Amino acid sequence: MVELIIGKKGTGKTKHLIDNVNAAVGVAKGSVVFISSSNSRNMYDISTKVRMADTSEFDIESYAELLGFVSGIISGNFDITNIFIDGIFKIVGTDDLDGFEAFLDRLDALSSKFNISFVITVSIDAETAPEYIKKRQQ
Repeated sequence: MVELIIGKKGTGKTKHLIDNVNAAVGVAKGSVVFISSSNSRNMYDISTKVRMADTSEFDIESYAELLGFVSGIISGNFDITNIFIDGIFKIVGTDDLDGFEAFLDRLDALSSKFNISFVITVSIDAETAPEYIKKRQQ
């Protein structure tokens, strides 16, 4: 399952995501992973049981590269039950939606294959978002 937390910048998406992360830690039967472009600003708000992954050192420039990054994390630990991604447009360096739907479809395939729940924050106006984004809104 892939769910999106959508809204314009400054609407509390990250706070909502962190609440989800900390709630997942309490019930997850496996590892919980938090991916962002800079974990230093969130590290004190997230449970120490969460595996943090900072993408800033990896120069990710596309959805395909982020998919490779996520796949690498999964391949290194097969007990992951939840992956949270904060600020996907910051991570890939663009808010261009070209390729985003295909990325979400590939995450859905990973979710089904490995039984992992994905939650992603997306800085986009909920009213003007494409239908494929709205239907995944949390």
